[in-house]
Amino acid sequence: MAESRLQHMPVTLFTVVMGLCGFTLALRAGEAALGLGHVASAVTHWFTMGIFAAIALGYLAKLLRHPGAVQAEWQHPVKLAFFPAISIALVLMSIVMLAPYPGLARAMWLVAVPMQLALTLAVVNGWISARAFQHGHLSPAWFIPAVGNVIVAIAGVPLGYIEISWFFTSVGLIFWIVMLVLVMNRLIFHDPLPERLQPSLVILIAPPSVGYLAWVALVGGVDEFARVLLNCAYLFTLIVAVQLPKLLKLPFSLAFWALSFPVAGAVLASLAHAQMTGSAGHRLIGLALLAVLCVIIAGLIWRTGRALQAGAIFQPD
Repeated sequence: MAESRLQHMPVTLFTVVMGLCGFTLALRAGEAALGLGHVASAVTHWFTMGIFAAIALGYLAKLLRHPGAVQAEWQHPVKLAFFPAISIALVLMSIVMLAPYPGLARAMWLVAVPMQLALTLAVVNGWISARAFQHGHLSPAWFIPAVGNVIVAIAGVPLGYIEISWFFTSVGLIFWIVMLVLVMNRLIFHDPLPERLQPSLVILIAPPSVGYLAWVALVGGVDEFARVLLNCAYLFTLIVAVQLPKLLKLPFSLAFWALSFPVAGAVLASLAHAQMTGSAGHRLIGLALLAVLCVIIAGLIWRTGRALQAGAIFQPD
């Protein structure tokens, strides 16, 4: 039974780590905005580390013991886009570690960044190879490689890797624009997303949110382009909010973890903007979104626990 669960351990589990890392960082930002101590974020920090270690070791065991199953995921036209979530999770862990453990953060970042580049190149090569992709294979999950490249700068700038951060941010923003055109074409002119992928609509919020954080880190403050990115994030947040009642009626799957990290990105961008500009409105938006994020994370942990008990997570597609 345990071996079967290992064989069917999905790469999409790394989106759980992404969500928990984003939640930890959002809690820290919220605590700072409210002048509170970092007790809650410290608890989520260690909880996230434990989940990350369990998922990383589990998927490594799957790679070693069931390489064919990993290869099948790599060949899957939808799951392919989720592989950079592995390196993104590690980059995010380096950001989480940056304040309390800067040395460990640097080591994690230096491991994660080459991995992110390699996975980005491999995924893009998979997209443009001889394999024929259909419109139905395209979803907002294809933003994940672009998001990962942009995130690099959030830790890279404080660590002193400025040029590397510019490279990844440039690549990420360009790919975001390209993918945004493709995904909007898919959503408007083709069949609706399958039920299991509909929660991935929330990923639309992530690229402009983390793009804002990377951009202000690189240029040293808020400029016009940063405001464009932040307001794009708000627009996509409103679009998702309109779709949310329909999404909440869907059966639970790991795809629902797509709700977590993008909302965390919007929290972080809002509170960062409030801190740099003194905007009370953006502070209020950030804290309101943080409250929503707390509800989302609590719901996701509860539903994921129930799915694990029912054996619904480690199942063949």
